[in-house]
Amino acid sequence: MLFSVFRLHQHHLGEYVRTRIISAILLTVGVGGVVACQPTDDGKATGTSAPTTTASTPKDGRPTAAERRTVPDFVGMGLQSAQDKAQKQGFRSLKSHDSLGRDRHQILDRDWKVCTQNMRAGTTAGTDTTLDFGAVKLAETCPAKDVPAPSTAGGKLPDFTGKSVKAARAALDSGTSFTVKDASGSHRWILVESNWKVCTQSPAAGAALRGQPVELTAVKFDEPC
Repeated sequence: MLFSVFRLHQHHLGEYVRTRIISAILLTVGVGGVVACQPTDDGKATGTSAPTTTASTPKDGRPTAAERRTVPDFVGMGLQSAQDKAQKQGFRSLKSHDSLGRDRHQILDRDWKVCTQNMRAGTTAGTDTTLDFGAVKLAETCPAKDVPAPSTAGGKLPDFTGKSVKAARAALDSGTSFTVKDASGSHRWILVESNWKVCTQSPAAGAALRGQPVELTAVKFDEPC
């Protein structure tokens, strides 16, 4: 009998302990939930997770339009100074080309000056607009307008006379057989083709392009043919 009472008491004691443990756990969770969601003085909930931010995008999904700026007058400026000024105005896409049509690269911009610009001074353009400067070397005279590169439009051989050997080569298909000889008879190597001008050509200007080889004679630009 005593043993049965002890078993009954032990059974109720176990239930009691389990009930207290479960109550303590629930209380702890409840308090934790209250603390996690407890508002601060400014009305915002506090918590352990960092707030997330969403980048704003235009409603139509298109990128924001570039700012519009007035295009300065760059003509007469040194090429480097013109580029620096353009960048200060917010223009980032800048190009330059040889105004004399010789297809020379402006490697050291301080040695070149601006003759033309593709965007007229005083006009308004987006800062994503490409500004293209036509330039010559400092000791050279600007042409009245940019000298166009020779073109094979129409399927005929252009007139290369007076053009740079480099510009002539660039006008032809890359697969064209192309030879150049020194017109002075000195048998000099024609290394920097943009420094040499064409004196004669074969076939003649106006001939239909049929993939035939092109032969040129040339001298340096400061020499007579």
